[in-house]
Amino acid sequence: MAVFSKPTVPQFAVDIYQNEYLPEGGREVNAIVTVTATGGGTLGGRPVGTPSPSWTPGTAPAAAVVVMVDCSGSMNNPPAKMQNARDATAAAIDTIRDGVAFAVIAGTHTAREVYPADGRLAVADSATRHQAKQAVHSLGADGGTAIGSWLWLADELLATADVPIRHGILLTDGRNEHEEPGALRAVLAACAGRFTCDTRGVGTDWEVKELTDVASALLGSVDIVADPSGLADDFRQMMENAMGKGVADVALRVWTPEGSEIKWVKQVAPTVGDLTLRRAETGPRAGDYPTGSWGDESRDYHVCVRVPHSEVGEEMLAARISLVVPQPDGTTQAVAQGLVRACWTDDMAASTHINPQVAHYTGQAELAQAIQEGLEARKQGDFDSATAKLGRAVHLASTSGNDDTARLLAKVVDVVDAATGTVRLKAKVAGVDEMTLETRSTKTVRVKKK
Repeated sequence: MAVFSKPTVPQFAVDIYQNEYLPEGGREVNAIVTVTATGGGTLGGRPVGTPSPSWTPGTAPAAAVVVMVDCSGSMNNPPAKMQNARDATAAAIDTIRDGVAFAVIAGTHTAREVYPADGRLAVADSATRHQAKQAVHSLGADGGTAIGSWLWLADELLATADVPIRHGILLTDGRNEHEEPGALRAVLAACAGRFTCDTRGVGTDWEVKELTDVASALLGSVDIVADPSGLADDFRQMMENAMGKGVADVALRVWTPEGSEIKWVKQVAPTVGDLTLRRAETGPRAGDYPTGSWGDESRDYHVCVRVPHSEVGEEMLAARISLVVPQPDGTTQAVAQGLVRACWTDDMAASTHINPQVAHYTGQAELAQAIQEGLEARKQGDFDSATAKLGRAVHLASTSGNDDTARLLAKVVDVVDAATGTVRLKAKVAGVDEMTLETRSTKTVRVKKK
């Protein structure tokens, strides 16, 4: 492990977990890359609503955030839902740190900036937070839902701030029914890499895949808030997390030698997400995979490399993995690095050993896929396939210690034997339980410590 530090960003470290030994003829190398950031990217014990240590009044904003609130007609059903959304937005505004640029958008079949309502962002202080909450207090519910237009306006507003960290928070209770699916996809493609975005669905009338696609494209989180009364705490926590980000546009740079190729790069903790197709070429045999913004946190990535055929006794560097952060002059700087190796052996015990981290996260990725495929089969009326897939999910959740997912699965199936994955589909499943399981299917747990 090699570690490099820079005073203005968190200190990053990269750890590689793998079995470097391959049998004769073996060509696939798997490694878990653990990236840990500590130091300058957090609130550092400061209460929210206090200035960033790098910001003083009268200077440029330290970061920028836009809150997008669904104000479509369905938010009035029941009427308390819109009140909960107003309260949640106010709680998020209270959490914005002094010196952070911000705005609030009311989203319907169009997008409208409700604060500061001048085509720009306000800079947070006690006065602007109060004004924003006053503007939010008057929000009502009417109209349709066009999420792409909300994101487009958020991008336009965030682009007015010369800051490295740009973030969005999006709340909706319904499906994206007032614009074509292609329009939302086009907006996501345009906004990817420009800002990150956390999404929340309130109630059970929204589409999980729509919000998952938004969160995936914009490197944010997605979750369900089944009870609108829980919105304020959730929004407060989301904003606290956003305020804790210290460096943006961090990339996982993977270099491979001639003759090798990357099969995939996936984030596997704290959630599963495939980054393979998001590679940006950066030089001969090197490419960057986006990881978004970082504070004090740790994430795991699964990298699979296909190497050339080699003979027993030979060894090679299969990949060099670096964390790179952007610099003011437009260049990037490596802040941590790790190496993935390949060694060919005729020792069967060495070459057949599966690294515990690799095995664990392979199972977690399979768990997420089994849940999604099982729920889809259930919706399609293929109950045999649904039972098999969800039974496999129960087994994987049990053996990996993913207790949260196991509890969610138990609301959809009757577990006969978790160890063998023997289950029966429940005759009746509450919509909220099914949606919660689907939404949180990609959440993983780390390897159990022995």
